[in-house]
Amino acid sequence: MRTSLITALWACTIVLGADDAQTPLAPGPRSQAAPTDTRPSAVTTIEGQPIERRPAEKGDDKPAFPEQTRAPYHASASFHVTVLVDNLPAPWSLAFLPDGKILLTERLPGSIRILDTKGVLSEPVTGVADLASAAAKDIGLLDVVLDPHFATNHQIFFTFFDYVDGTNSNTYVARARLDEVKCALSNAKVIFRAQPAMPSKRLGGKTGGRIAIARDGSLFVTIGDRSDSPPWDVAQQLSTDLGKIIHITPEGASAPDNPFIGRPGVLPEIWAYGTRSQEGLAFDPRTGRLWETEHGPRGGDELNIIERGKNYGWPVIVHGIDYPGTPIGEGITHKEGMEEPVYYWDPVIAPSGLAFYTGTLFPQWQGSVFVGGLRSMMLDRLTIVNDKVVAEEPLLTDLHARIRDVRVGPDGAVYVLTDSGTGTVSPRTPPTSRLLKLTPK
Repeated sequence: MRTSLITALWACTIVLGADDAQTPLAPGPRSQAAPTDTRPSAVTTIEGQPIERRPAEKGDDKPAFPEQTRAPYHASASFHVTVLVDNLPAPWSLAFLPDGKILLTERLPGSIRILDTKGVLSEPVTGVADLASAAAKDIGLLDVVLDPHFATNHQIFFTFFDYVDGTNSNTYVARARLDEVKCALSNAKVIFRAQPAMPSKRLGGKTGGRIAIARDGSLFVTIGDRSDSPPWDVAQQLSTDLGKIIHITPEGASAPDNPFIGRPGVLPEIWAYGTRSQEGLAFDPRTGRLWETEHGPRGGDELNIIERGKNYGWPVIVHGIDYPGTPIGEGITHKEGMEEPVYYWDPVIAPSGLAFYTGTLFPQWQGSVFVGGLRSMMLDRLTIVNDKVVAEEPLLTDLHARIRDVRVGPDGAVYVLTDSGTGTVSPRTPPTSRLLKLTPK
C-alpha cells in the first residue's frame, strides 16, 4: 500500500499558493491557476468590531458558533519594540538558553546561530550540515526546542529538510548536544524521517516542522501535506505522515499512547490527521491542551485544539476555496466525525508561530495566545476564554513585516522574528529579517 502511494506522489507536481510560508530554496515553475486573495489586508481597529472587514473568500461560509471567526477588536497594553538583530537572511525559529542567550535557526542557508547577551550573533554552529543526506545540495532548518533537561544534558531537538534535485525532502527530526563555548553540535542524529521521504519530484511548501514538547518529554511534530491545487487527499490517508501531527519519544520511536498502534497499514507515530500546512504548535500551560495553527487555501486559515486520534477534516471540510476560485471537494464546512477549528480567518492571514503568554510583564495579556501573520504582516493577539476566542488585537502592523515566529521569553517579554522574504525564499532573499523584543512602555 505504501509503495503504490509513494509512486503516485512522485508523479505529482506541487504548486504553492501565495499564502504558503514555506517554499523552495530556489525558484521553480509556477501554476497558471489564479493567485490567492491579493486585496489589501489592512485591519480595522474599532473597539468591539472585527478587525477584518473584507468579504470572505468562501461566499456561502457560515461559522458553526459565534466565536469561530471575526472576534471583536479589543485594545490592551502599549509596548516598546527593541530591535535585537536586524540582518538575518531567512530565520524560522528561536529558543531561549538558560544563560540568557538565544538560539536562532535559519532556513537558507540552513544553520543554527547563537545570539549572546551583548547582542553578538555567532557564526553558524558547526555539525548541522553533517546531517544532510549524500544527495542533498543543502539542508533547510526549521524549528528548534530545548530538551526539558537541557541544563544537565545540553540536548536540543530541531527539524529540517534536505534540498535534493531542486526540491525539499519531507521533514526530519534530529537531536544533538549543543556546546555553546565551541559553537558546535556533537552526537547529532536524525531520530525520525517522515514518510514518504520525497513525496514528489518537485515540492516546496507545507513542510510543517513545528515541535512541541509534552510534560513527559515526548515530542509532537507537525508534518505538512505538501498539497497541490486541486488538493490531494493524503492528509486523510493513515499510511503516510503527510498532513499529520506525529507523536514520538525523545529517541524517535512512536509514543506508546498513540491511537493507531497495531492497526494494519497505519503509521504508528500518527497522533492526529486531516491537517494541511501547520505553522504553529504549542501547549496551553493553563490547561495542558495542544493548540495548532495552519494555512488554509484561499480562506480558511485555522486555529485548532489537537486531540488524540481526531480527524481535522482537510481537504474534506474547509472554510475556504481553491486557488482558482473553485470549491474544494463538496464545498462543505462540517461533516460528522471531523473536527471544526476553534477559530478561522477568511480571508487568510497566513499564520506562522504560536505562543501562549505566560509572563508577568504584561498583566493585560494573561490568557492570550499570539499568532504570527505572514501575509497579514501582523502579530495577532487572541484572548482565549474557555477555549474560545473572545477578542482579537493586531500588533506590529506599522512595521509592514511578515511575522515568522513568536515566543515568550523567561523574562516575560515577547520575542518576534520578522521575515523579509516573500513566497519564495532564494539566495537573493535580503538579509534584513529582524529579531524584536516587546516590553511594556
